[in-house]
Amino acid sequence: MQEVREACGVFGIYAPGEDVARTTFFGIYSLQHRGQESAGICTGDGQRLNVHAAMGLVAQVFNEEHLSRLRGFLAIGHTRYSTTGASWVTNAQPLVLDSPYGPLALAHNGNLVNTEPLKRELDERGHTFRTTTDSEVIGRLIVESPGRDWVERIRYAMPRLIGAYSLVLATPDTLFAVRDPLAVRPLCLGRLNGGWVVASETCALDTVRAEFVREIEAGEIVRIDAAGPQSFSAPVEPTPQLCLFEYIYFARPDSVIHGKRLYLARVRMGQQLAREHPAEADLVIGVPDSATAAAIGYAQESGLPYMEGLVKSRYIGRTFIQPDQRLREAGVQLKFNPLPEVLCGQRVVVVDDSIVRGSTTRPLVHLLRQAGAREVHVRVSSPPYTHPCVLGIDTPITRRNELIAAHKTVEEIRRYLEADSLGYLSLEGLVEAIGLPRRTFCTGCLTGNYPVPVQLELEALAAVEATR
Repeated sequence: MQEVREACGVFGIYAPGEDVARTTFFGIYSLQHRGQESAGICTGDGQRLNVHAAMGLVAQVFNEEHLSRLRGFLAIGHTRYSTTGASWVTNAQPLVLDSPYGPLALAHNGNLVNTEPLKRELDERGHTFRTTTDSEVIGRLIVESPGRDWVERIRYAMPRLIGAYSLVLATPDTLFAVRDPLAVRPLCLGRLNGGWVVASETCALDTVRAEFVREIEAGEIVRIDAAGPQSFSAPVEPTPQLCLFEYIYFARPDSVIHGKRLYLARVRMGQQLAREHPAEADLVIGVPDSATAAAIGYAQESGLPYMEGLVKSRYIGRTFIQPDQRLREAGVQLKFNPLPEVLCGQRVVVVDDSIVRGSTTRPLVHLLRQAGAREVHVRVSSPPYTHPCVLGIDTPITRRNELIAAHKTVEEIRRYLEADSLGYLSLEGLVEAIGLPRRTFCTGCLTGNYPVPVQLELEALAAVEATR
């Protein structure tokens, strides 16, 4: 899936005696796949908050000097893709907000659908916004909320936040983790040498050698201070609607979400795909790296050999250097190199995790043919992607016409891709492969049935588009 950008990654730690800035660096480094535009860390030492955030990858944003200045016994970190708000340094997180109760730092993964009315309300109350993100709206709404302490303010704000938000927040002496009542985006809790860690994915816990304890529940607030973690529930009925694309693509394959190891779930997706859409072929390849597990599953079920037919450059990522015309024309060839000795004369099944606009898949089919593939059979380990996500993935709702499956049949898509055959995994097969009840998931991008009303988001984005 090369055409849709992921959600963000968040990390938090409360661990007196630990180098919390360095631990957070490695935590968000392991979550780099969730966001590659900006990165930041904020630490608390009991008296103040110290923050460093900038544009770029985690390893570009931080050096030893930066980390040495970030002292304290708690920290939160963030790595970002812009789903709401432009790709500007002012939108880099964690954000630090002043309040009558002291400073509050916030890092957010997700997307609200009622940002504009909340922002108008806060504007009328005299709030001045430094960013263009819904994350700042969340922070300022919490700061504005009544309550004797931060937990009460967060609980007061949560029913007014419509959409997806997995949050880590920090005051100078306390760490908070918050997950929305839909639990769209993942968030988990771990133990580290007597301290505590929260992270978007369990792979971050593994990286810093923390022990996984449990997931933060839907609608839960966890406060962590010297007394350890304490749990509080939001005054909203939890109705989990987990994002299917966390299982298909977004989260790392070594992570566990809702008790399911994603690598094994993706292998089962490939196996189910082979049962639903077999192909007369000679070998199976995957689009690296996101579809590798599904391709292995397809090969296992079909009895066809699995081979590496495409080699991906590990160093192609986000850059601030604009490519020249030669690189623009290179397109897919900039990211993938085929292996002609593997492909030449072969009937090839190529497994990908999704097709969004088709602008990557079509040149990929051409690339395989140029390398000598006799037939190219495209198999997709997810259903057709027909609607934009409004809960934290970058497919703005005003651009549904760009989603190829929104206006073409499967046969029309096959002809556009110039593939010999095309097959998508069914929604029922996908859910079966994951092994959780269908009611557990948000299927908005696949069915148009969103767990929240999207009209406000539609109107807001349409207004933005009209000004461009």
